[in-house]
This record gives sequence, structure tokens and C-alpha cells, in this order.
Amino acid sequence: MRANYRMQRLYVPDDLAQGRAVEPSTAQTHYLVNVLRLGEGAEVLLFNGRDGEWRTTLTQAGKKKVELTPVEQTRKQPPLPDLLYCFAPLKQGRLDYLVQKAVEMGAGVLQPVITHHTQVAKLGLDRLQANAIEAAEQCGILAVPQVREPVRLERLLADWEAGRRLIFCDEDAGTNNPLPALQAIEERRLGLLVGPEGGFSDAERKELRAFPFVTAIPLGPRILRADTAAVAALALVQATIGDG
Repeated sequence: MRANYRMQRLYVPDDLAQGRAVEPSTAQTHYLVNVLRLGEGAEVLLFNGRDGEWRTTLTQAGKKKVELTPVEQTRKQPPLPDLLYCFAPLKQGRLDYLVQKAVEMGAGVLQPVITHHTQVAKLGLDRLQANAIEAAEQCGILAVPQVREPVRLERLLADWEAGRRLIFCDEDAGTNNPLPALQAIEERRLGLLVGPEGGFSDAERKELRAFPFVTAIPLGPRILRADTAAVAALALVQATIGDG
């Protein structure tokens, strides 16, 4: 069943079941009551990434408190997409955009990777998760991607899961056409790696190309910002060999 975009959707951490009232957070309550001006009996969709999507009714439980009671499950819980999205953290505004678009385009796991040219020293994982949730709320997504702790590129490659192909965007590829390399991939369990604003170092590109599970692809003749490259790469992979 397709998502209902006419009703407000909210993510909650609580378990969802028919008749079990849920109290939204203070910020969510303010949004529902003071911004949307929803009143007694209004309907809101809730999801938690585990129990599917539920149609709920709002009841006023106090001056600054509301409850949302699940009435009917509108969509069952799907599994997480099996796309491991690896990215070098960017500066904050661009990183927010990158995470939101990755969620919208079918990433199942968000894996920050520290590379030689990564400029962000400290990463706020709570903010990344909040951006992932916001994208899921807005786009009808029920399976909220997992945000993992950052790892260095060397560790990512050393611990890479057997049977999963890693595609990385190589600005120094000898061609501008990514399709032949993507169409030659036989695995359907995929990872995608997008580098930092300064690109991968020569040593990193050499290291990546040395692994048999890695495929390098170009992104065309233009120089792209890292956040733009991330969206372009996701679109190419999903349209060619993914679920698009």
C-alpha cells in the first residue's frame, strides 16, 4: 500500500499496537497543537521503524499534553533496504542534505567513513539520526536507516562483509561512462562509498582498487560537489542495479 501524504506522519520510539496510547514528545505536541492546530479527534499517522504505520486519533490529555491512540494499521513494516551507504562526513549543512537524500533514495545503513581529506573532526550522530527520521517522515518511509559509528577507511575495507560489492566514486576514472562497470556487477548486495570534499587521496584510490570486491565508477565529465556526487551516485546505482 502506498503512503498517505495527506495526513501528518510522525516517528515515535514507542511500541505501536491497537488501542495503546502514545504520548508524543514536547516538540511534537507543540507542532501538532500550536502549529498544525489539530484538535480532539484529529487523525495522525505514526511509525517507529518496527511495527508498521498506524492511523491514530488525538485526544487532549491536559493543557500541554496530548495522546495518540492507534486505531488501525495502515501499512505493514517492510525490511530495511539492503544498501550500505558509506560517506565521508561533510560540513554541517551539506551533511544534513546528504543524509536526507540518502534515506529518500533507499539507503538501509548510513556509515560515516573517515578518509585522508575528511574535514569534520567531530560527528553528531544524534543529528544524523534526526535527519534520517525527518526524511522518513516526509517521504512515507517506514524502515528508518541505522546510523553507525564512524570508521576509518582502512577499517571499513578490512572488515568488509563477504558477498557484498562496494562501489566507489573515482574522479580519476579513465572514462566518463559509469554504466559498463555497473552493468558488469553480479552481486545484488551493494555498498556505495562517496568521498569527501577534497576527494580520495592517491593512496586511498590505489588501496580501494586493490580489493577484488571494489568497483570504481566515474560520475561523468563534470566536477561535482561531494553532496551532489552522493545523490548522482545513488541515482545511478539504484536505476542500474538497485531497486529503482
